[in-house]
Amino acid sequence: MRYDDKDRESKNVEDRRGQGGGFQFPGGGGRGLRIPMGGGGMSLTSMLIIGALMLFLGINPLDVLFGNGGGGQIQMPQLPRSERPVTADREPSNIPGLPGTKREGAGNSDADKQFIGRVLADTEDVWTRVFEGANLKYKEAPLVLFSGYTRTACGAGQAQMGPFYCPLDQKVYIDLTFFDEMRRKFNISGDFAQAYVVAHEVGHHVQMQLGIAERVQELKQRAGDEAEANQIQVRMELQADCLAGVWANLNDQLKNRLQPGDVEEALNAATQIGDDMIQRKMTGRVVPDAFTHGSAEQRVRWFRTGLDKGNVQSCDTFNAARL
Repeated sequence: MRYDDKDRESKNVEDRRGQGGGFQFPGGGGRGLRIPMGGGGMSLTSMLIIGALMLFLGINPLDVLFGNGGGGQIQMPQLPRSERPVTADREPSNIPGLPGTKREGAGNSDADKQFIGRVLADTEDVWTRVFEGANLKYKEAPLVLFSGYTRTACGAGQAQMGPFYCPLDQKVYIDLTFFDEMRRKFNISGDFAQAYVVAHEVGHHVQMQLGIAERVQELKQRAGDEAEANQIQVRMELQADCLAGVWANLNDQLKNRLQPGDVEEALNAATQIGDDMIQRKMTGRVVPDAFTHGSAEQRVRWFRTGLDKGNVQSCDTFNAARL
């Protein structure tokens, strides 16, 4: 991605790295909020799959804490349309992950914080313009950097959960060591792969601002069983992937950010963290009913849809006949 010293960093980054201490949560006296998993219980297989996903990718079980909203079929708001698709051809000499070609790795350095801050600033600029075009006001999402664990309005935020969005305080939480895990365990590298992760979580914030998240929670509460609730959650996650693609398109139009190979980095990330890929890696088998984020093919397709179309209307996963 193209950044230089003139590019601003978001003022909404809160750095809690290195902070320790106990937990104190609202109304809990140090006890985290109870997170209902749905249904009448889970099989051992489901628990293993869910645990593996949370450990390596952050399934974001906090989504179930969204407040009640209106029912019925979800309708996408009519937001401005962008016509120019974005493509990026990889240069043979520019291979993500090789020294000297891309910013790689992540940890606790100021450079990592600076990069995340610039990506977050770009999400603010893009979504503010999109919302203004629809006569709406975009509320910027704070992003919290932490190490190990931190307190959130949704309960204990832990590194093992991966990046997540808490709807109760409307903040994105990231332990930067997650990007090291992406590279080591999933062969995901490159700066744009990291930007995709941030954009996906901000996509959940966009859903919250548009009232989509509340409707999703109501649909999940009315679901007949855990498998049906999971399918609803999959549509929400795929929409966040699509919104990340929309952001990438519009951001490139505004600021010419994309470089050769960037799109491929994001597509590789979407592939490697598909539910089927993670289940196969962790358990040796694939259980579609336990999907919560979508298959590798689905995640790639919906990110690509948002990237190519560049408009929010293209991200209507809830009424799509085919995911």
